[in-house]
Amino acid sequence: MKKLLIISPHFPPINAADMHRVRQSVWYFEEFGWKPTVVCVDEGYVEGVQDPLLLQSLPKVLEIIKVKAFSTKWTRKIGLGALALRSLYFYLKEVNNILKKETFNLIYFSTTQFPVLILGSYWKWRFKIPYIIDMQDPWHSTYYLDKPKSERPPKYWFSYNLNKYLEPIAMKGCDGLISVSAAYITQLQERYSVLINKPNSVITFGAFEKDIEIAKGLKTKNDFFVNDSAKYIVYVGRGGFDMQPALTLIFSAFKKGLQEQPTIFKNFRFLFVGTSYAPKGKGAKTIEPIAEKEGILDYVSEHTDRVPYFEGLALLQKAYLLFIPGSDDPSYTASKLYPYILSKKPIMGIFHQNSSAKTILEETKSGAVCTLSDSVEMVYTIFSKQLESEAANTTDWDLFRNYSAEKMTEKQVELFNRVVSK
Repeated sequence: MKKLLIISPHFPPINAADMHRVRQSVWYFEEFGWKPTVVCVDEGYVEGVQDPLLLQSLPKVLEIIKVKAFSTKWTRKIGLGALALRSLYFYLKEVNNILKKETFNLIYFSTTQFPVLILGSYWKWRFKIPYIIDMQDPWHSTYYLDKPKSERPPKYWFSYNLNKYLEPIAMKGCDGLISVSAAYITQLQERYSVLINKPNSVITFGAFEKDIEIAKGLKTKNDFFVNDSAKYIVYVGRGGFDMQPALTLIFSAFKKGLQEQPTIFKNFRFLFVGTSYAPKGKGAKTIEPIAEKEGILDYVSEHTDRVPYFEGLALLQKAYLLFIPGSDDPSYTASKLYPYILSKKPIMGIFHQNSSAKTILEETKSGAVCTLSDSVEMVYTIFSKQLESEAANTTDWDLFRNYSAEKMTEKQVELFNRVVSK
């Protein structure tokens, strides 16, 4: 049995999108010959929504080591809140101690807390252990460079320049790459030629049925469906200006429906939940302004505060229809796609034509799909069919098994083995 040291700052009970790959995979690593140890940040030092039910989704025998982080009570006085930077020193200290006592075959970084990744090159130099990186999002991204200030994330120039300096440190010593998008790997290979001959693999997140089982047993009060007679079209996930084209299309199609088929469309309401990563009560709405511009604000409600993970899954199961707006970034992949499919509800998605989410929905026949290049008329036609009848989820479950968390873990392990056998 080979030994795998996993660096994942976010981990249950913290509800953060970037820890789900690890959370699901730890069930299957030993099946494929690797014993995992997870090093995360103690939840007491992490800002964000906690969901204790996430602990029920972990194997009871999993070894988890927790590190500290500098408190935001002090770091925010100098404008520093990022978990990666607050925990960097403690990761260095704790993992040094671990590697002095135990021998690991591989270090696996799976996180979007990117500055922590620079420790890989140090541990490789000091302890002669290879490391691989899971790129769930771009690290040093130029996406917002040509965007107006109002659309850029907070402290954009600080993070842009920090990432520009740190990314090369991590990438030049990296022994392998996993990514949710081939575009991310290609971009990194163009920047760092040393990566061209390193093992890499495109692996999406996996479908994890254990989560649906937990969510079904959850008794929760639904405070979001305020109109008892309405049928709700639900999306649980982040918003953002990059989703504006998809949202404009669906809202324009809905407006057309109100004009041409009012008896049908007036019965529906859009609900968007957890659209901001900002602290509770401080998120800026990015979806309702689009609805207001299209003249359908009365039919749209946006709640920026994130909800516990399983509460979000339970909300999906109470919807009439699930809607997934895609980014205008072609490399975007919707990490929440599989829970949506597993909810067995009808799905409507609008994605960039090159998005992997579009491909997966079409291949598995799990929902109606439009692209950002489609006309409002085409979106309206497809959307109407979803709303006019009691739409059903038509997923080909045999095909869908190829996207299970177990299958995705097997693909990760194939890459691990290629790296350590070199």
